Amino acid sequence: MGIVNKRFEKISELFSPGKPLERFYPIFEAWDNFLRTPGTRTQKAPHVRDVVDLKRVMIIVVIALFPCLFMGMYNVGYQIQKFQGAAASFPAALLSGARIVLPILLVTYLVGGFWEVLFAVIRKHEINEGFLVTGILFALTLPPSIPLWQVAVGISFGVVIGKEIFGGTGYNVLNPALTGRAFLFFAYPGYLSGDSVWAAVDGFSRATPLAVLSASGKGGAAVQTLLDAGYTFQNMFWGFIPGSIGETSKAACLLGLFLLLMTRIANWRVVVGCFLGLMTTGLLCMNFQGGQTLTYFSLPAHWHLVMGGFAFGAIFMATDPVSSCATQPGRWIYGFLVGALVMVIRVLNPAYPEGVMLAILFMNIVAPLIDYLVVESHIRRRAKHATAR
Repeated sequence: MGIVNKRFEKISELFSPGKPLERFYPIFEAWDNFLRTPGTRTQKAPHVRDVVDLKRVMIIVVIALFPCLFMGMYNVGYQIQKFQGAAASFPAALLSGARIVLPILLVTYLVGGFWEVLFAVIRKHEINEGFLVTGILFALTLPPSIPLWQVAVGISFGVVIGKEIFGGTGYNVLNPALTGRAFLFFAYPGYLSGDSVWAAVDGFSRATPLAVLSASGKGGAAVQTLLDAGYTFQNMFWGFIPGSIGETSKAACLLGLFLLLMTRIANWRVVVGCFLGLMTTGLLCMNFQGGQTLTYFSLPAHWHLVMGGFAFGAIFMATDPVSSCATQPGRWIYGFLVGALVMVIRVLNPAYPEGVMLAILFMNIVAPLIDYLVVESHIRRRAKHATAR
């Protein structure tokens, strides 16, 4: 490693102020930071020294997403095998799915990385590792059949409009991955929504569980409707259903959650708040079921946990430390309202049966207000105690 360090130090002179490659220092710094350690490190007091830095945090989040990525690739291949009537084969399904998923991931990183580097060079700041997470999150929220040019357009919008115009990593108001996904949803709805979702093979389409209930009308029995369509609680939990690449398997999401909680990267209050909000609102909705109500009203609340992208959004999207609340009470409120909004959108708006994306983006906007109200509440309470003394 000594030889490598000396080589990097010698090369770094070419990128120092006044040298020919000064403008491209952010690119060199990014590779140096990725291959070695951050160039700027805390040496002494009064700062708190810790082995954890932004690079390690982002890499851990990417590792936590690997179960969703691999399960997504396998499920895409599994859906193809199922349509073609081929014998179930794990290696063949994984390879078949990888041929479809990996190009989407590659385009995301190439195009999004281009914008990251461009803004870093122009603004003369470091290239942040946050895009490692944004890129894989964005790719996993997409259906496997999406055209690659739309992937490029979506990630461009998410990086430029969702993050860079606010100042880059740490300054964005909205989650960049969801911003890009929302843009694609409203710009090209036929490729991301509708009565059926394409499962990466021409001629094969099948309605998702959410679409099945959305099209079932009024007065039906939700659970029986899902069972008649071939969707059980178990196969929705494990992820053997059509849908977006990384959102189908709730088991894979829970594996990622375990790592994020063990490393204390994700705040458990936000996750628990999301689940409580969904369950509480779901139980309330069931009290209004009747012959003239939508079928969604009769669905037990715990079934909503394994439908759509709720688990993926609550674990990996809502917990984004930049766009969520920073105060502890605020995180409870923020998470609870995310879960509640998901249920309200699903049940009351059958034209858009998912709700996770819109709920998180809306709460991203409200998060600063929640923190402000929490802080003001603390100030008033402490002022009241001080006056009482």
